[in-house]
Amino acid sequence: MAAQTEESDCSREQTKAEQDVDQVRRRATRDQERLDSGAVTSPKDLENLQREIASLAKRQGDLEDVVLEVMERRESAQERVAELTERVGSVQGKIDDATARRDAAVEELDAEAASVTKEREVVAGSVPEDLLKLYEKLRGQQGGVGAAKLYQRSCQGCRQELAITELSEIRSAAPDTVVRCENCRRILVRTADSGL
Repeated sequence: MAAQTEESDCSREQTKAEQDVDQVRRRATRDQERLDSGAVTSPKDLENLQREIASLAKRQGDLEDVVLEVMERRESAQERVAELTERVGSVQGKIDDATARRDAAVEELDAEAASVTKEREVVAGSVPEDLLKLYEKLRGQQGGVGAAKLYQRSCQGCRQELAITELSEIRSAAPDTVVRCENCRRILVRTADSGL
């Protein structure tokens, strides 16, 4: 934006400088025509007119130098704008690509969440209501995890190894008995890898 503003300012400055040159050029042409026409006969007026034409020629040269300097600055600003525009385009392409990948990932996660929610509803329908209530309560207290796998004599919820007495009680409990970790109070899920 700063580069575009600089280029725009240079453009206005160049236009004004070119108008100043044209104005001086027109005035010099008009004075030269007066001088060439012979309408001015007084030697003093002729001398003044020649001095003014010389002054206008110098002024025109100075203004043309200003125009050239402004044109160089404008060209430099235009190159900068072109470079920055290209870089913005490149960055915008990367943003668009990242946005597309993010949207695809969100869509995939939403689909997975919908699938898991359906599976959970089916499983929750087969779990006794009192056990489901206990699970939901523990889940709220334990950061979203109400049950944990008992793996090689350790609770995977709190990562603590169970005491031998706890393991003996769990080993002797009926397969459909709800057992809980003494440390974190989560429901323990027993598997063949539980180490019982």
